[in-house]
Amino acid sequence: MSRLFTRHVLRARLLAGCCALACTVSLSSLADAQSSLPATPVSAQSLALPLSPTASADTTEQNTPGSTEQITVNGTRHPVSTSPDTASLFRQSLGYSAYSGGGVSSLPVLNGMADERVATFVDGMRIPSACPNHMNPAMSYIDPDAVSSAVAIAGITSVSQGGDSTGGTLEVNRKDPIFSNTARLLVTGHVRGDYRSNGGGSGASGSVTAANDWLSLRYTGSYSHASDYHTGGKGQRVLSTSYLSFNHAVTLGVKKDNHLFAITAGQQDIPYEGFPNQYMDMTNNRSTFVNGKYKGDFNWGTLEARGFWQRVSHVMNMLADKGGHTASTGMPMNTDTRTAGYSIKATIPLGHKHVLGLGSSFDHNGLNDWWPPLQGSMMMGPNTFHNINQGHRDRLGHYIEWKAQWLPRFATELGLRNDLVMMNTGPVAPYSWTGMMNMADAMAARRFNAASRGRTDTNFDVTAIGRWTPLDSLTIEGGYARKSRAPSLYERYAWGEGAMSSTMIGWFGDGNGYVGNLNLKSEIANTLSTTLTWHDPVHHNWELKIQPYYTYTHDYINVIRIGALSNGLSKLQFVNHNARSYGINSSGFLKLWDSPAFGMGELKASLNWVRGQDLVTHSGLYHQMPANGLISLHETYGNWTGRVEVTLVKAKTTVDWLRNEPRTPGYALLGLGGSYRWRMLTLDASIENVMNQRYDLPLGGLSLGDYRATGVLSPLAGLGRSFNLSLTATF
Repeated sequence: MSRLFTRHVLRARLLAGCCALACTVSLSSLADAQSSLPATPVSAQSLALPLSPTASADTTEQNTPGSTEQITVNGTRHPVSTSPDTASLFRQSLGYSAYSGGGVSSLPVLNGMADERVATFVDGMRIPSACPNHMNPAMSYIDPDAVSSAVAIAGITSVSQGGDSTGGTLEVNRKDPIFSNTARLLVTGHVRGDYRSNGGGSGASGSVTAANDWLSLRYTGSYSHASDYHTGGKGQRVLSTSYLSFNHAVTLGVKKDNHLFAITAGQQDIPYEGFPNQYMDMTNNRSTFVNGKYKGDFNWGTLEARGFWQRVSHVMNMLADKGGHTASTGMPMNTDTRTAGYSIKATIPLGHKHVLGLGSSFDHNGLNDWWPPLQGSMMMGPNTFHNINQGHRDRLGHYIEWKAQWLPRFATELGLRNDLVMMNTGPVAPYSWTGMMNMADAMAARRFNAASRGRTDTNFDVTAIGRWTPLDSLTIEGGYARKSRAPSLYERYAWGEGAMSSTMIGWFGDGNGYVGNLNLKSEIANTLSTTLTWHDPVHHNWELKIQPYYTYTHDYINVIRIGALSNGLSKLQFVNHNARSYGINSSGFLKLWDSPAFGMGELKASLNWVRGQDLVTHSGLYHQMPANGLISLHETYGNWTGRVEVTLVKAKTTVDWLRNEPRTPGYALLGLGGSYRWRMLTLDASIENVMNQRYDLPLGGLSLGDYRATGVLSPLAGLGRSFNLSLTATF
């Protein structure tokens, strides 16, 4: 394996060298070629516009009120959300929904595929969850106020946008360094405060930058806190929904001619975060990271390179809602991870109509997961439970991508990618090798330790996309993608078969117990999708987008039932089944009026529907969002903006019966909001769930925090009425 790894590393170095020796093409050819070619055709809605390394931030622009509290989401400018969860930025994206989790840690879903099936990048870093319950997903490591652009690509994605995923790609990027146009010192920044009445939520964030024309230094920081929230209707308290979070980061940027270098170092500390649909809570999560990037324009093309390192120390136990976490109560669980990697991307124009993309990336994830003994407990002692011992998952990937503009109205994109995923882990141990209470785990540990645990998955991705514009008002985009994903460390190596140990594994919020499987194969998803976009080509007064898709997945990682738990739920094991999913996403807008007397009014709407089925058990795939939509009216008049939103969700009737997934009724929620900008200040106010309606979250799972207090298993209820305020000052 070491020789194989060395060979692939040498291949990556050779690839980078080839990029530097590529054919010489003028920079003007590069600009012409890139302007004529499409970005990922089937996912045109995901186009984001990053700051070019050759562009300087204008001093006047950076001090314009309101310029710093906007985020580009799928190419459109939006105000910063009052939600502390960065995943909420995508809530209006095609095909997007989210598994409910902690206050800053929901899990993303694209076209019904969730979590690790979605390639999630935070400032270029692919960050896996360092937790058997996935309490610290990638987007929990960045505050929404620190985000500059966010991109959601459901279904077909370019091979350059990440492999080892089957559902799509999410990208969240920090603000690039800004520079002055002159040698004079530029000092700029903003501060922001938030308040949310439901749960007593509060937050503060801000940044300050000092820069001249070639050097930039920025500090960003944030704080967010909330107590348990209350439901609509009678206003019942939902246990285990409190949290406290701190983020700090420093970015150093250097710009010279056509080259930009930036390095960011930061730390996150979450002293506690409740998880209402898990048996456990997060009682500490500390992350330290360093992330460097380089982008440069050469006479042969553009080169981008990134390197990153992160360490996460993660601790779980039970908050007071679930029984406390003293030395003799609860259940301590610790995880320590190291993540490191690089990525290199070269874009080489081949004339005016063709662009070649080459890339290489490597991700290392090393993980230790151990559960210290509980004092005085016969079940959880006397020794340490080693869940994953010195486990690692290393992924080495390469791709080649060809974009071509054959005709003024017809373009194509072809891509091929290879990902080599190497995994292994050391021997494990239960709390005790003797005694009836630990017999199931002791026997499982002996079998696990006697087995060969090293695994290597060789996966290939293929993407073929075409874009045709038969009319100025109509664009048709279609394509096929073969996407693959290797099992995660927990899917393959979670070995405990006892009732207690298995229920500590699982990121689904369903209360079931999960057991890994050493024999899992990689998932291979074949997706067909098309997007039809009608729009007003002259005045841009209206647009309608419809996106149907179909996916057939070989060796979809699902579950089989291997036992029962005392609370009526199930003990499950990961297995490979074939599955299919299909659906349709749509969105549109209509400009209703635009005049000096009445300002501008715009009607926006979106509708998403997905259906998934396991072709072996014939059950529905777990946590498929029922048909849902959003209708909103937006008004802009001078410095005033206003919005009225109605969220519509159909009853959830198709469920995964193997996991005892609950059915939930449909609901409609009304939201109001508005903002006013005056000089350097922006005030935003909103009301969520205006009618204070009680409703259950379709992807919320079971309310296990309330179950411990009441003994009743019920779906997790959503947030009741909340009055939210946000004030931002720029300078």
